[in-house]
Amino acid sequence: MINYGADLNSSEVVHLTQQLIRIPSHKYTENRESEAAEFIFKYCTENGLEAEMQEVEGKRRNVIVRLKGNGTGKTLIFNGHIDTVPPYEMTIEPFKAEIEDGYVLGRGANDMKGAVACMITAMVNIKNKGKILGGDIILTAAVGEEEKSDGTEKVVKMGIKADGAIVGEPSNYGYALGHRGLEWLEIKIEGKIAHGGIPEAGINAISKASKLIQKIETELMPRLKTRQNEWMGPSVMNFGLIKGGTQPSSVADSCIIQIDRRYLPEENVRSVIKEYQDMIDDLKTEDPQFKAEITRMDSNMMEEFDHAPLIAQPDSLIAITVHDVLKEFLNKEPNIEKRRGWTDAGVLSTYGKIPTVVTGPGDLKYSHAKDEKIPVADLVNYVEIYTRIAEEFCK
Repeated sequence: MINYGADLNSSEVVHLTQQLIRIPSHKYTENRESEAAEFIFKYCTENGLEAEMQEVEGKRRNVIVRLKGNGTGKTLIFNGHIDTVPPYEMTIEPFKAEIEDGYVLGRGANDMKGAVACMITAMVNIKNKGKILGGDIILTAAVGEEEKSDGTEKVVKMGIKADGAIVGEPSNYGYALGHRGLEWLEIKIEGKIAHGGIPEAGINAISKASKLIQKIETELMPRLKTRQNEWMGPSVMNFGLIKGGTQPSSVADSCIIQIDRRYLPEENVRSVIKEYQDMIDDLKTEDPQFKAEITRMDSNMMEEFDHAPLIAQPDSLIAITVHDVLKEFLNKEPNIEKRRGWTDAGVLSTYGKIPTVVTGPGDLKYSHAKDEKIPVADLVNYVEIYTRIAEEFCK
């Protein structure tokens, strides 16, 4: 059962989480995740686990940690990312990792250094029991999930093999079997600059962009709502940014729209782009002055892979094991999350061909928050949950 005891603050997993939070590893940190990776490597080797560094880019490295079994059971991957988003306008000290009101506070506490600490601690505890499992446990502490997911892409490209995987994103004692794919698109509308006193001499790119937005809202968005997946919910999109013009007294000669698009397994990047391109082409036919170009945003593009969906495999051994362990631990049916954000599980399942489930300590509402935090009890409990999953799956 869930543990809310008052003595949890002294737990090793809490101390490890605090140590990880105190090492900044966001994109504006020099060498980004390198110091966090070095810490994890040292901590794991000092605690008797096999560990190696895997170069991703310059000094940015994944840490691959192994607890070997005797070769008779299934191999399990624990996957967690060691990068965080920057500490944008946080209302707490982002890297002090203080404990307050039963929470560990700080950037990365919830997303997802707490989960990485739980995975490491579970592996150390299994080793310290002297219990050799049938299969291997492999921790992939990966870089870059908050941007291009180049860390887990590297893991898959190296040819890693496993029978199941757990991605430790915060799940509030639930789990996810599937989630949508992710693509970021930019549409640049071209106009013609002119003085604001004679706007008829120009072509206003902002006005042209508004026509495209209205067309998307009235034609595409209703279609997306009809596309449903049992494990992921609907296909969706969001206008995330619009920027155009230079000043009030000039006709805007350009306007940029940036779109977040979450797509289902029956869709793909090509079909997603085509839907927008078709509407652009329609507007070009209707209005000879309409000029627009759509591109994929480089800031979200992986080296080779796409941000593919996590395709649900509810009958897989890892899905059954996670369900059974959570149900026993909670003494009730665990919640299945069906509308969660993108995770590295999409890479492991689609390109690594590894059945994957998402479950981890914390609550998604605290990820990227100005007061990011994670319950101390969740950290302690997920060490037990991960230990049970590993022992059952790898037996």
